[in-house]
Amino acid sequence: QVQLVESGGGLVQPGGSLRLSCAASGSIFSIDYMAWYRQAPGSQRDLVAIIASSGSTIYADSVKGRFTMSRDNTKNTVYLQMNSLKPEDTAIYYCKAQINQGRYNGRQIYWGQGTQVTVSS
Repeated sequence: QVQLVESGGGLVQPGGSLRLSCAASGSIFSIDYMAWYRQAPGSQRDLVAIIASSGSTIYADSVKGRFTMSRDNTKNTVYLQMNSLKPEDTAIYYCKAQINQGRYNGRQIYWGQGTQVTVSS
């Protein structure tokens, strides 16, 4: 089994910054990719950013230039630095990972429990 644990959410004023973390632990041979999604009340869960094993990243248009996703392979951890936050960034942020668990268990998708980000004055 693999666990994804997010942290770093909270309440911030518009224009402020937050840094989210997502740490993967458990039966991990390698990590194909990790991603951040977000879900606002009454809305679907949308992709925010994704980082491949190569380190290349893709961002949603709504966060380009404001959010930066990075990874620390030694810790199986990814980060989402969120700057110039707007009220419309308010959502629960979820971490997702595709984990290679080796020859017998193959590749599995895992989700974290989510962390609340609220942008409000």
